[in-house]
Amino acid sequence: MSFHALLAVTMINMLGIRASRVLAPLFAIELGANPFLIGVLAAMDSVFPLLLALYAGKLSDRLGGRAPMIFGSLGMSGGLMVPYFMPSLMGLYLAAALIGLSHVFYNVSMQNLVGTLGTAKERTKNFSNYSLALSFGSLFGPLLAGFAIDVVGHAQGYLIASLTPLAAVAILALQPKDAPRAQAAHEAGPRGGGALELWRMPGLRRVFIVGGVLLAGIDLFQFYMPIYGHSLGLSASVIGMVMSMFSVASFTVRTMLPVLARRMGEQALLAYAMLLGAAAYVSVPFIANAWVLGAAAFAVGFGLGCGMPLSMTLVYSGCPPGRSGEALGLRVAVNNVMHIIVPVLFGAVGSAFGVGPVFWLSAALLGGTGWFSKTRHQKEKQHDSQSQRR
Repeated sequence: MSFHALLAVTMINMLGIRASRVLAPLFAIELGANPFLIGVLAAMDSVFPLLLALYAGKLSDRLGGRAPMIFGSLGMSGGLMVPYFMPSLMGLYLAAALIGLSHVFYNVSMQNLVGTLGTAKERTKNFSNYSLALSFGSLFGPLLAGFAIDVVGHAQGYLIASLTPLAAVAILALQPKDAPRAQAAHEAGPRGGGALELWRMPGLRRVFIVGGVLLAGIDLFQFYMPIYGHSLGLSASVIGMVMSMFSVASFTVRTMLPVLARRMGEQALLAYAMLLGAAAYVSVPFIANAWVLGAAAFAVGFGLGCGMPLSMTLVYSGCPPGRSGEALGLRVAVNNVMHIIVPVLFGAVGSAFGVGPVFWLSAALLGGTGWFSKTRHQKEKQHDSQSQRR
């Protein structure tokens, strides 16, 4: 399977996913949902990924990526159609659950394929290019959702978004049925003691936790920024443009990622990215102007945008041979634990105290985790340096 085909599929599917992240909270507000119910909605698409991520990773290691990605893309399209035929809060919950169930098979297989293409030295570049495709789709997804809501309505916006994964299915169907499986995913290697063995590796465990917190921060932004924009009286199309600034920043920083990673190191860069994102988060509740809000979204995206490719690279590089899919599946599972717990807890805070404290708590979570990662990495470097001197 060609790398360019993977990038095209990535961009198209992300367009639909990011459109749903704007459609869901704004449709929920239209239906009368409070911040807590919207937090539950944000968590719904992580229930099945939490349960099935490890299985999806093992399936990817055994079967390759094409079949799981086709299945996942078809399921995502079906999930996006649900609110059109069932325009209710229950319909939004069902849609989120189906999208999450389908996305986990697509997502883990895609990441595994990207990681196994090329040499180890090319891995950071490949994940950077993959993340650029994600950013490109994320740029147009919120714009599509915002203008669709203003022109045809929320339910019809979901129907339009459901067409994008079908285009990805068409691209995947044109790939050779006997496409060679990526070499690194199928190298011979000891299978070991399962996911628990991977979790016990200190370096991997820290990356899993840091990556999970970072993704939770991104997801909170994707769900609560539309709510905050709505509270300011912004139209859906303007909210979509504000959200797209996050993706513009992510695209920008990811073009610089290979150079930054070489100069700073992947672990240190990941920690500084979280600290920058936390600083930008603090400013959001003080902003009432759409242009300034767009600038804040750009700052958040610049900080958090490099986190996902870095965490994928670190997981892939640190896992035992032949277990990349399983390790990436465990990464997705940890991400979804955070994705379930954090939105529900922060949604309760939003219902009690308003949306502003949600951003401040997110900043504290990101900043604390980034500082922890930074100090742990420095201690490990000092320990390694002392060991070499002995």
